[in-house]
Amino acid sequence: MALYHFNVGQVSRGKGQSVVACAAYRSGEKLHDSYYGENPDYERKGGVIRSEILLPDHAPRRLADRETLWNEVEKIERHPKAQLAYSFDVALQNELSPEENYALAREFVLENFVAKGMIADLAFHDPDRGENGIQNPHFHVLCPIRPLNADGSWGNKQRREWVLDENGERVPDGHGDFKFNAVPTTDWGSAETLLEWRKNWSDLVNKKFEEKKISERIDHRSYEARGIDLIPTIHEGPTVRSMEKKGIRTDKGSWNRLIRKINSLLQSVKDVISKTAAALQEYDRLRQEERENEKEASQEKKTLYTVLSSYYDERNAGAYSEKAKINNLKNRAKAIAFLQENNLCSIDDLSKKVNAMYAEASEACRKTKTCEAEAAQIRKTLDLINKLEQGKPIHDQLSKIKGKKALDEFREARRSELSLYYMATRELQEIHPGGVPDKKTLLTRLETLEREHRSLFATYQKLKEEAATAYSLKKAIEADYRRAMGEQVKTKDWRNL
Repeated sequence: MALYHFNVGQVSRGKGQSVVACAAYRSGEKLHDSYYGENPDYERKGGVIRSEILLPDHAPRRLADRETLWNEVEKIERHPKAQLAYSFDVALQNELSPEENYALAREFVLENFVAKGMIADLAFHDPDRGENGIQNPHFHVLCPIRPLNADGSWGNKQRREWVLDENGERVPDGHGDFKFNAVPTTDWGSAETLLEWRKNWSDLVNKKFEEKKISERIDHRSYEARGIDLIPTIHEGPTVRSMEKKGIRTDKGSWNRLIRKINSLLQSVKDVISKTAAALQEYDRLRQEERENEKEASQEKKTLYTVLSSYYDERNAGAYSEKAKINNLKNRAKAIAFLQENNLCSIDDLSKKVNAMYAEASEACRKTKTCEAEAAQIRKTLDLINKLEQGKPIHDQLSKIKGKKALDEFREARRSELSLYYMATRELQEIHPGGVPDKKTLLTRLETLEREHRSLFATYQKLKEEAATAYSLKKAIEADYRRAMGEQVKTKDWRNL
């Protein structure tokens, strides 16, 4: 089945990342990192098929060397939390051959990135089949965030746009300078550009599918934009997949398992509603035929009450025991009570009522799962905050150590704690780019969600049971109605209703 995955992130020092290490990983090479004095080595990494650097016309040829390119990016960015590169992770299609996928990805990168003046470090991966046995070919692209000037020198990411008063004069900031807004020099980081890239990739793939007469299509839009009532999974990445493959449970893996269970439940509810609606629609069609074939106009005016009363009167008249008569009376009372309570006078009314009850149960289920999903996200955030708090003293101690030898020894000795701290920092940045949320606020919200979930789940269970009971009663009423109308419908086949 065709798959759409187009993930964009940023390689940032603020997340504890090295762009040289990222480039080495994606290309499966060993590179020297001058900024950190390290030599990230991924030559033994499997699944890397090919890689290359694509340059715009005005870029110096020296930047076609991967080690030169990314060390220059590290050097030109001086801020300790600098954003270094855009990172793209895009799924290729199992319906296409490796050569077709490669050509398609290269065409996309040249037309959408290089043509805009971006340098693109392109790498193709085709890892071993995962636990589901499905191939996962994909490509990575790293693009420096800082643009190149026309002369090949590194340009500026932003420019200052001065804030002016009503007289057109610059407004002092109170600190010896003037107020200004930082305006990006390119549109590479805008939401509009990202949406355009996502659409261009789906259009390019679908065009190729059409050329090869493949019926599959991909769509760049989100589930919400397409009106699909499902929750999207989150990108796991190679590290998480490797850990999960070894039987190590991860937060992302557990989160995706929960999402799949929720989506399966939502799909099951939708299937039940769809089948019920289809059956009722077919029943309405047959009933319309019945009315058209009725010979006596007065028969059309009979309500369910009249039909059911007549039917049970006839049953009682032919009953051989008191027990049978009592059961007939109970069934009649139950059916008529349901019709009266809900003001139902026709099969149409009855069908609409059951549909409405299932729709209400489905909405309660959706709200319950939405509540569960938000609570799970908060629990994950709280876990990351705890890890961040545990690792911060060690990270602070690291920043105070002088001398490369002592620094390396400390890093090696506390590698696991530091890795956990950096992981928590990165994931918190991804989930909450505006900063670490207040822990007390999260706990308060979690308590509220847990209360809401208990209430919503109880409501859902009640509605589901009521809908199931109503559906059973509806089937019984329909059967009685058909028997009561036997003379008119005896040529029809009701077994598939």
